[in-house]
Amino acid sequence: MPGKVFFSVSMSLDGFTAPESLDAIFATPEQRKQDPRLDYWMTQWMELQAWIFPQRFFRENLNQGEGGEEGRDNDIARETFERTGASIMGKRMFDLGERAWPEEAPFHTPVFVLTHHRRDPWKRPGDTTFHFVNDGPHSALDQARAAAGDRDVRIAGGAETILQYLNLGLVDEFSIALSPVLLGAGSRLFEGIDASKIAIEPVGSEASPRVTHLRYAVRSR
Repeated sequence: MPGKVFFSVSMSLDGFTAPESLDAIFATPEQRKQDPRLDYWMTQWMELQAWIFPQRFFRENLNQGEGGEEGRDNDIARETFERTGASIMGKRMFDLGERAWPEEAPFHTPVFVLTHHRRDPWKRPGDTTFHFVNDGPHSALDQARAAAGDRDVRIAGGAETILQYLNLGLVDEFSIALSPVLLGAGSRLFEGIDASKIAIEPVGSEASPRVTHLRYAVRSR
């Protein structure tokens, strides 16, 4: 039996999953000096994701050494990883990650990248292989399902890619780590959603000291 298609994201209280620019993550000191917005966007990103950085699983998965917090936040991060047999992401997310991920990329499964350019698969240490798909989201999902077997397929992001799969009716469920921050602008998760075709049903919620974890099933109207 095939697994489910899902996404899981951190989101601000006003509905954003990323600040206006993630280029701040890679900015040089000179660039930061010339453009003070870079520090502001970096601060927003760190606040949005603050719940995950201290977790033991997150540190282990990025080879950041031993230690870290254990608890329900850590369990949820680990459970999300363990259920995932393959991931799908957009080209922009891949381009950003290619500069930020360690040599042993933190997926450890096949990853299918939506792109308009041809490129040979890119194999990384730790069983992550990036496959570049230029014939559309359905093809990427078919390939991801085949690779995942009876595990689930995660739509890793960014927001535009998640929205694309939602509007195509291809997402079964999703989870949001609702962070107690306001961004004011950026990538809004549900901007452009076709609400006439999609309904959601609450599945569960759990509060931790840092975020509230919300889970929903997706249904067609």
